Amino acid sequence: MSHHHTGDGRTDVRRLIALSLAALGIVYGDIGTSPLYAMRECFHGPHGIAATPANVLGVLSLIFWALIIVISLKYLVFILRADNRGEGGILALSSLVQQVKPGMALTVMGLFGATLLYSDGMITPAITVLGAVEGLEVAMPSLHRFVEPIAVIILIGVFVVQSRGTARIGALFGPVMLVWFIVISAMGVAQIVHVPSVVAALSPTYAFHFIADNGWHGFIILGAVFLVVTGGEALYADIGHFGVKPIRLGWFAVALPGLLLNYLGQGALLLRDPSAAANPFYEMAPQWALYPLIVLSTAAAVIASQALITGAFSLTMQAVQLGFCPRLTIRHTSADARGQVYLPFVNWALMVSCIALVLGFSSSSNLAAAYGVSITSTMLITTILFYVIARWRWKWNPSAVMAFTVVFLAIDLAFLVSNFTKILHGGWFPLLVAAGIFLLMWTWHKGRIALGKRITERALPLGLFLHNIQEQPPIRVPGTAFFLSGNPGTTPHALLHNMRHNKVLHDRIVILNVRIDEAPHIPVGDRLSIDCLSLGFWRISLRFGFMDDPDVPAELARIAGEDFPYEPLRSTFFLGRESIIARRGSGLMRGIFPWMSRLSRDATSFFHLPPGSVVELGVQVEI
Repeated sequence: MSHHHTGDGRTDVRRLIALSLAALGIVYGDIGTSPLYAMRECFHGPHGIAATPANVLGVLSLIFWALIIVISLKYLVFILRADNRGEGGILALSSLVQQVKPGMALTVMGLFGATLLYSDGMITPAITVLGAVEGLEVAMPSLHRFVEPIAVIILIGVFVVQSRGTARIGALFGPVMLVWFIVISAMGVAQIVHVPSVVAALSPTYAFHFIADNGWHGFIILGAVFLVVTGGEALYADIGHFGVKPIRLGWFAVALPGLLLNYLGQGALLLRDPSAAANPFYEMAPQWALYPLIVLSTAAAVIASQALITGAFSLTMQAVQLGFCPRLTIRHTSADARGQVYLPFVNWALMVSCIALVLGFSSSSNLAAAYGVSITSTMLITTILFYVIARWRWKWNPSAVMAFTVVFLAIDLAFLVSNFTKILHGGWFPLLVAAGIFLLMWTWHKGRIALGKRITERALPLGLFLHNIQEQPPIRVPGTAFFLSGNPGTTPHALLHNMRHNKVLHDRIVILNVRIDEAPHIPVGDRLSIDCLSLGFWRISLRFGFMDDPDVPAELARIAGEDFPYEPLRSTFFLGRESIIARRGSGLMRGIFPWMSRLSRDATSFFHLPPGSVVELGVQVEI
């Protein structure tokens, strides 16, 4: 018995290590590549500060404490507990908040936080790939003019392979990131050995003195220091893929030590040679190692981009299911990894944006100005939503919750304000993108509600319809007809249309209602409920989670034969297709909503219905 137990323990440990390695590749790409540009921005960027010993130690101290408080404490200890049945990310957090304190303000906040992550998904690939390729300038200054074209080619490559699915390439991500963290640690140690006194920067006194002595300029530098914690949000959004334990292990065992050693090494180098501030990361490397390091950095940058692209896909899928986005084409690229999805529309939109950013901003330094504004805002929103959950859902001690919320909010606000100084230098871009996406999502959400209202107002109650049929029975034809209906209590439009024009009814009529729940996954056994009404009418309700793939025929096939005879070949699905006519004075809705509904995928492919057995009946709705 005990022998058995150790065997299990060993497989558990192996599985944990394997998952932690995979998590390194996906979760820590973004934050792991920050050393490429973060330190340089502090001393060499548009707002850079002189690399004096006091400033170097002060900045290092800020970097160390930012990593400890924001990432290690706030995200890894607290926020990772707030998962929505295993799924993370701001939309999952937001739908948890809706369950305890439903309200417009918090919904809007969560949604805006989510849209900010899209702009992050545009900037991260552009800034990390540029930051990596800029090593060429250090190796040979004459290569400067090739940096942009090479970065663009690499980005195109990254987006083109998305449709193949990332499961196969993903296996390489973990080991590559492990090598990356080992290499950047070694680079750091090699420098620290020369100036061991740099370790003194771990004392918070240097951070306080730095802010006190440099005043407003010191405060602005916080915006550059913030670059070391970008990636904290991505880390939270990925719990669904790996679970909390591997993410924590990967951070405390590999990523955090690697990052700290590298930043301390960059600091040690600056203490010895302040002129290295132009690109301290690459200046740490010996001449022979430059090109291999550029290749490794580029690989790490591609992996960091991948994590954000995957994040944008999952986020969009959640938004579709929660009713904030039209049904876009979602392709599942892996039969076994359920999180692996590919959304062509999102992919190409991100690609165009990334390339535009590289060409428009042309260096990672200029892009760093745009970076940070969106993520600081998201982090602030996450803190507020987390407060609501800790206080009202988990019923934690109010004063304790208040205490740590105040600490985190103070830090978030300090970062936010220091980042706002970047708005004119490019920070307007992510805010503009987020505002645009927010406007579209909100319009869609309100439009769907208005549309549902209009359809219900005009609908005939099902009881009344059954009564009419009993009074005047129509001709019945063999087979089963499924009518999709948003409201199981009313008669679907398509059913009335069919009666009016074809004057027949099938032997078996099923009113099928498909609902997407606030939970990420609904266990297979709980998805379906079935009622037998009179006159050969049935009512079937299907529930899916917002991360499930709504495959309707597969669910129907599961119940076939028991008490409900489902024969795919003798069944027809009737769908009502609404064409929307905007009424005068419906404002924004008038232009945007009808256009968005044309973008939306039809229910046939969304619910995996067999196209040969679907009949669509048009219905015009005025909103």
